[in-house]
Amino acid sequence: MLRTKAVKLTVIPAVAYRSKSPKGINVTLVRADKKQPGIAAISKTSGDAVPTQNTDLKAYPMEAFKEAISLTAGLPYRNQNAPKVSKEDFKVKKEKAAEEITVNEKDYEKILRKYTDKNGKFSYELLNKDLISFAKRSSVVKDMVAEGASAAKIRNYIVTNKFRNITGNDDLNDKQIKLIISRLDETQPKGVFTALDAEIRKMLKANKSK
Repeated sequence: MLRTKAVKLTVIPAVAYRSKSPKGINVTLVRADKKQPGIAAISKTSGDAVPTQNTDLKAYPMEAFKEAISLTAGLPYRNQNAPKVSKEDFKVKKEKAAEEITVNEKDYEKILRKYTDKNGKFSYELLNKDLISFAKRSSVVKDMVAEGASAAKIRNYIVTNKFRNITGNDDLNDKQIKLIISRLDETQPKGVFTALDAEIRKMLKANKSK
């Protein structure tokens, strides 16, 4: 799982990361076959990319910047030198490409926006509070606890139903949910649902003591 401050793009063979400058927030794209990176400021009003004059838009098209802005949302800023990129990083075996699980970026962005705090950062605290609130209200969760269901099964039910509700996409499957979680987990290696897991264990323990 990628746990750096850079992410791979699909539009072009490049990685992207965000950084801060005195003028605002930038997104940088780095290709293995190009010496110069592509750099764009992120507009404070529209949220769109504004490439620098020296950026080669043939090598770094606007579609790539758009994807980069979406994928780096919520990730910490990179303050060190640009990451090293190899062409080997983007070679994908044909047999694996057909099995690739994808998530609609609009669905992912809805989840990010839902749990973005006042400072514009993705908040694990807001995420866990909302999921815990749902768990306490849900009659299904109550029945699962009473039946002694596993903590993993209960959490899967909570997360799946909340993410489907937030995105409005009832077709989100388990593999897509896991992919979304893995992307959210990139910025918190110890786990996205620490507080939720603790609450589920507490509920199961309380049920056993009855």
